[in-house]
Amino acid sequence: MKWFQTYKLLIVGVLLGAVGGYAYYYFIGCESGGCAITSKPLNSVLYGSLMGGLALNIFRKESGKKENPGTEEQ
Repeated sequence: MKWFQTYKLLIVGVLLGAVGGYAYYYFIGCESGGCAITSKPLNSVLYGSLMGGLALNIFRKESGKKENPGTEEQ
């Protein structure tokens, strides 16, 4: 359960991106088949999942204190 709490924004982003990618394929798509991403539903879903995961992952808060390797406390 702790794992889910840590990555819940990433999971939601991937799921929303997958739905958005399929919706883009279904409603807009590519009739000629020459489009790399939108010519097949699997490509659209995978690309949407990647973009959705990246988009929502930037809002994740880091837990714990990070130390910069170049700074020293005096």
